[in-house]
Amino acid sequence: MSWIPFKIGQPRKQIVSKTVERDFEREYEKLQKLEEQTKKLHKDMKKSTEADLAMSKAAVKISGDLLGNPLCEQDQAFLESMNALDTAMKRMDAFNQEKVKYMPWYSSVFPSLNMAVKRREQALQDYKRLQSKVEKYEEKEKTGPIMVKLHQAREELKPVREDFEGKNKQLLDEMPKFYNSRIDYFQPSFEALIRAQVVYFTEMHKIFTELTDQIDQGGLTDEQRKQENEAKLNELRALSIVADD
Repeated sequence: MSWIPFKIGQPRKQIVSKTVERDFEREYEKLQKLEEQTKKLHKDMKKSTEADLAMSKAAVKISGDLLGNPLCEQDQAFLESMNALDTAMKRMDAFNQEKVKYMPWYSSVFPSLNMAVKRREQALQDYKRLQSKVEKYEEKEKTGPIMVKLHQAREELKPVREDFEGKNKQLLDEMPKFYNSRIDYFQPSFEALIRAQVVYFTEMHKIFTELTDQIDQGGLTDEQRKQENEAKLNELRALSIVADD
């Protein structure tokens, strides 16, 4: 782990055992990897939701542009179809925006965790600094002034040691719990996302079925409509103004 360096004398007394420090580093490194993986997932999900929103926004713009087309002024049936399309696209966009709200982000809790680790490290450095100060006075000749300073240093050390030990114990207790909770969080989150997708696509099917019923007045099949459109295009290609030179 990379800590903020403090230029202080290191006490000879072992403040934190190597086993405890190793356990702490192991648990924190696991959380750092989890944070990295979660940020990547968050980034990918953000791209996905932004793409969905961009698609529905573009669909709304298309329907709006069609409503402004002169054709709508000339053909009432076309105007009614475009109004139906515009309403459907706006409904789709509204459902799309609602779908985005279903994915809370696990990554939002990591800044608080990292801050707690930094506070623990700051407490450790304060502990080391004061422990070194106590040891310095313990090494000196036991004169009256030195004994007073030693007593003061020990009194100053006591709350700092308790503060570090409390922070250290809390993190050692809670970091494994935090790490082990990842499945308990992600599974219901993705289940909620899947349910949101089901609702969204169910509503989209309903919207576009209703739209098809409104605008497909000819009752043609897809193949018949394709043939009809191709025939109309052939008529346009036959015009002299679009004929090849």
